[in-house]
Amino acid sequence: MKRAAVILGILTLVVTSVAVWAEAQNSTQPAPQNPPAAGQAAPAQGAAAAPAQATTQGAAAAAAGKRPPQAKTQPEFDAYKLAAASTDPAALEKASDDFATKFPDSELRVLLYKNAMRIYQSANNAEKTDAMGRKVLGFDADDPEALVIVAEVIAERTRDSDIDKDQRFGEAISMAKKATQTVDTDIQVPAGTPQDKIDAYKSLLRSNAYSILGTIEFKKENYAGAQENLQKSIDAFPSNPDAVVVLRLALSLDKQQKYPEALKVANRAVEMTQDNTVIGTPARRERDRLQQLTGGAAPAPPQSPPKN
Repeated sequence: MKRAAVILGILTLVVTSVAVWAEAQNSTQPAPQNPPAAGQAAPAQGAAAAPAQATTQGAAAAAAGKRPPQAKTQPEFDAYKLAAASTDPAALEKASDDFATKFPDSELRVLLYKNAMRIYQSANNAEKTDAMGRKVLGFDADDPEALVIVAEVIAERTRDSDIDKDQRFGEAISMAKKATQTVDTDIQVPAGTPQDKIDAYKSLLRSNAYSILGTIEFKKENYAGAQENLQKSIDAFPSNPDAVVVLRLALSLDKQQKYPEALKVANRAVEMTQDNTVIGTPARRERDRLQQLTGGAAPAPPQSPPKN
């Protein structure tokens, strides 16, 4: 259940703004003899203009969430830009590791590993996505995007036969619930980011968090709980619902023998997908089954939940 392309599209401007903002910070400030400590502002070049600018940017950043990571020195930022230029996930991971070794206290490490996490997710490399996400959480345990992405990997890869199934589900539930709480306080958005981009990013994270909770409840055969959370997932980001979530909602209703309601949702899943696709085929089978049930014909066997 991945909308990685949507996440990357929403974040394009945000990530670019981080780089531009950080570069502006370095270019407009004189190089100090002793670099400022983490969290300490470097001296401003223009005493008259700096207070108003700092107040405006600070207020905007505070309204959006955490301030974005900052470079302490120009060499650090130059090294970050070089590492961030990698588009191959393995190369970016190595560049991130090399940067973290050279600048072990840099706030920018989290940006590199977060980008590696996204690229690995887009490439459907679940193992590496999990590894990069956990590195991000090692720097910031409240980061809602990393919480959601790692939780999603756990939820989708856990099977009934896993000995540690309950432990894995418990970890994913804890992460997803935490993300719904930190999405309003712990995203890092630079001042000047358009509000619609911020709102879309938050909505998508909430939607994915609830879809994880719904998926886990479905796998635990708590179909009422699955229905509740899957519906919350759809409601959180109605402009771009996940077809997998919609189909799982139909199946959850089916399992509770809410056949007419399930049929409406299954029809929506069919409308969102193409035939002979991973989600389109089971969506049409579920629709046909529910049509038979509500029409009085012999029902087809129930479908299994879709797998990614």
